[in-house]
Amino acid sequence: MYRVQLENFEGPLDLLLFFIKRDELDIYDIPISYITEQFLEYIHWMEELDLDIASEFIHMASMLMSIKAKMMLPHVVSDGEENIDERDPRYELVQRLLEYKRYKEMGDKMEQMDREARKTYTRGYTEIDEVDKQASGEALKDVTMYELMAAFKNVLSEVKKQKAVHTVEREDVTTEQQTEYLLDKLHEEGRTSFLDICRELKDRMKIVVTFLAILEMLKEQQINLFMGESSSDFAIDLKPVDEILSD
Repeated sequence: MYRVQLENFEGPLDLLLFFIKRDELDIYDIPISYITEQFLEYIHWMEELDLDIASEFIHMASMLMSIKAKMMLPHVVSDGEENIDERDPRYELVQRLLEYKRYKEMGDKMEQMDREARKTYTRGYTEIDEVDKQASGEALKDVTMYELMAAFKNVLSEVKKQKAVHTVEREDVTTEQQTEYLLDKLHEEGRTSFLDICRELKDRMKIVVTFLAILEMLKEQQINLFMGESSSDFAIDLKPVDEILSD
C-alpha cells in the first residue's frame, strides 16, 4: 500500500489548542466530551486519507477518553471552588496545555523577530517575475488546516460519486511532479477550483498527492487560497506580483 505522511499539526497539544481557540472554549473549564469527539473525528479523517498517525496522537486520544470516564464519576464541589485544582481529572491536561501555549507564543514571537531581521537584507534577485495570467481577487488569510482538510474530504467524496474505480493500478507520482503540473495550469488558466482539478486527474492517488503539493505551495507562499462559505470546495491562484514583492 502506498502511504503518505502529512504533519497537519505539530502535535496533539497543538491540535487541542486549535479546537479551544476555534470554538472559544475556556482552557480552565474544557468540555471534555466535546473536545474528545472533535479529536477522534480528526484522527478518523487522517485514517480515511491513509495518512500516518503519530503514536502521540493515539496516546492523547486514550488520555482524553480516560479523563472523560473520570469526569463521569461523582465529584463533590467544595464551597468557593472556582478554578480547576489537582483533584480535577483535567488538571494535568490543562497544565500541559498552558505550558505548551506559552512556548508556542514565544516561538511565534521569535519567528516574527526572524522575519523582521530578514527584511534588512536584499534578496539580490531584483527582476519582476512574469506570469501569463495575473492573479485577481482577495485571498482568504485565515483558512485553517482543519477547514482545508474538510473541504478536501468533501471534494474527494464528490469525485468518488462521479466515477467508480473497479481496478487498482499503482502509479508513481510525486509532489514535485504535481507542483509543476499546478504551476503550469495556474499560469495558463488563472484561478482554478480544486474540484475541477480532481475531475481532470480522476485517479485517487494523484488527487491525494496533488493536495499535498498544494499544502507545500501554500507553505512556500507560492499561491493564494480562496474558499467559499459552504467549505465544500476551494480554489487556488498564483500570488500577485505585488504580494510577492511585499513578502
